[in-house]
Amino acid sequence: MTTARELADEMLTLVLDDDPVMATLLGIPGWDDRLPDPSAEGGRALRARAEDVARRARAVDDDPVTRAVVVQQAWSLVHRLDANLVEHTHAEGLTAPLAVLLGALPLIRPTDDGARQAYLTRLSSLPGYLDVLTRRQRESTRRPLRHLVEAAVHRLDRYLTDDEDPLGTPLHGSPHAAECARLLHETVRPAITRYRDFLRAEVVDRGRGEDRPGLCWLPDGDLIYTDLVRMYTTTGHTPEELHRIGLNLIEELDREYEEIGGRVFGPTTAAGVRARLMADPELRWSSPEEMVTLAARTIARAEEAAEAWFGTVPRARCAVEVVPGAEAPNAPLAYYVDPAMDGSRPGTYFVNTHQSGLRERFSAESTAFHEGVPGHHFQIALAQEVDDLPLLRRFAGIEAYLEGWALYAERLADEMGLYSDDVARLGMLSGDSLRAARLVVDTGLHALRWTRQQAVDYLRANAVMPDVDIFSEVDRYIENPAQALSYMVGRLEIQRLRGEAERRLGDRFDIRAFHDLVLGGGPLPMAVLADVVDDWCDSVLAVGVRGVVED
Repeated sequence: MTTARELADEMLTLVLDDDPVMATLLGIPGWDDRLPDPSAEGGRALRARAEDVARRARAVDDDPVTRAVVVQQAWSLVHRLDANLVEHTHAEGLTAPLAVLLGALPLIRPTDDGARQAYLTRLSSLPGYLDVLTRRQRESTRRPLRHLVEAAVHRLDRYLTDDEDPLGTPLHGSPHAAECARLLHETVRPAITRYRDFLRAEVVDRGRGEDRPGLCWLPDGDLIYTDLVRMYTTTGHTPEELHRIGLNLIEELDREYEEIGGRVFGPTTAAGVRARLMADPELRWSSPEEMVTLAARTIARAEEAAEAWFGTVPRARCAVEVVPGAEAPNAPLAYYVDPAMDGSRPGTYFVNTHQSGLRERFSAESTAFHEGVPGHHFQIALAQEVDDLPLLRRFAGIEAYLEGWALYAERLADEMGLYSDDVARLGMLSGDSLRAARLVVDTGLHALRWTRQQAVDYLRANAVMPDVDIFSEVDRYIENPAQALSYMVGRLEIQRLRGEAERRLGDRFDIRAFHDLVLGGGPLPMAVLADVVDDWCDSVLAVGVRGVVED
């Protein structure tokens, strides 16, 4: 009989068939010469395989945690494929097909001649990939948002006029560098030019206006969004429920703004604190170098304090780098890229220094705690180091867990005494405001028929961000529906589970053991994580030994 571990390996193959570039970035061999298949036929075949794995997993009776992860990952793949985002996303760096490749491929670091040859094979298949993508987008009835198609065209214009092609970075300085340069000049760039011209000539003019940005304006959009909400949150919350949760959280945060902001600025309102944060020129960056220096120092401070709060810490430290210039205008403020298992690339916190003088600095510490330590880097690097887990459980893209942990880490950093002052704590609150506002704005756009301007106005009133970031955030929600919900939903659930464990265990509760438990089993759906924590509490109470941890 098939075991849960065998099904996990089979499901991982499906996940990497869907995204072979991710396999290379993770250091998993076997996919290094491949690109994703953007065809509708390929999607249907992959969907059928995922449904089959989910069906067979239900009959497995060993290792219930692994089985639950397999089922969740199978249905997540089905929901992603059913959403057909490949047909109408063009600008967002984590969903738009070509934007994803232009951001991911330069991160590859081939370690031997075979890997370098595989990279050349992958590049040579890019024109065919774009031909299939063009055909699918040309035939689709799902109209994209016009201004995001225009943004994609401008992004490709920048790429095509850049003398230093980022796609050549993986082979820079290698014996294959000249061959790569010829391939880019003679084959890849002409193909990207044709795709850019297709967007400009055929897609821009049929794009939707900013008054209809959400999935609710597309065929089956309401159903697709409901499925994506379920996928990203791993809960049964409806869009309407999440909208109300977000509104309530915004009101609760106002009280914290008044308390902490009063210590910094004197008696004031929450709106007054947010306005002061936005208006004070002293809270802007003076240079890109200053952004990177502070990020590195903040992460180093967190690494030094971690052993008092975690029984196990990653062997590898978190690297800090700048977002590549060509990607920066459409990239988020910061992001984390997983370490490669083969050691070719460390876990890296990328800082976006684009238009640094327009960006605020008060949230720099909370962002570093989220993306780096004790946030994404701890969770992802530790999961990679758990050798007895199936690979699927180390790398499962369960966003409520991944982003929920990272947002939990921002508040945990305050408990750890890591924030340098109350201004930095206001940065923590600004992060909470954004994640709470995401519940309101994402559901507003995709379920409640908000316009893009309504979303912008809501973030202006309730988040602490310059317009350059607000516009980028709203456009991200438009092209990556429901993903932004995962942060606060996951954080609230981890906090709830910790509170329940503290209540049940009393003086037997060990924060280091709790964190090791949450991070030691890889990414989990929220309901499964709740069962794991509940079982752990039972085991501690049963044996009377503080800090017993079982998977």
